[in-house]
Amino acid sequence: MHKLTLETAKYLLEVAEQKARQMGLNSDIAIVDEGANLIAFHRMDGARIAGIEISQGKAWTSVAMQMPTANLAQSALPGSPSFGINTTNHGRVTILGGGIPLIHNDKVIGGIGVSGGTSAQDIEVATAAVNAFNSMHGARDPWTTSARIGSNQSYR
Repeated sequence: MHKLTLETAKYLLEVAEQKARQMGLNSDIAIVDEGANLIAFHRMDGARIAGIEISQGKAWTSVAMQMPTANLAQSALPGSPSFGINTTNHGRVTILGGGIPLIHNDKVIGGIGVSGGTSAQDIEVATAAVNAFNSMHGARDPWTTSARIGSNQSYR
């Protein structure tokens, strides 16, 4: 099984920071391993203090739930099948967009969480890092190396 290294995590932080700067954002960016343990974290100058825990929560949730946090945001609406999921795991499940798992050989090996803009902006910053991760591993199709949307789809 492939492990997410500190070197790779640092590179993904750089890519995400560059994207955030291009978008005019000051972001908090977290990278976690396959057990949702923090590997690397970066708080850009001017990023919100609250974003520290939010970005780490997004990264943790993307690995724990094996899907982008944006998917949970939709399914956790009142009346939806996962309403209230954010109250589980001692409130650690984060249902804001911007957390995406990192997949290699159809296995979750880590995740990224970004906080600093709107959910759509955080997703865009995280996606830049996911695309860089996929390029590093020569991903040619969504089943080899990708960020998973659900149990049978890939997020690109």
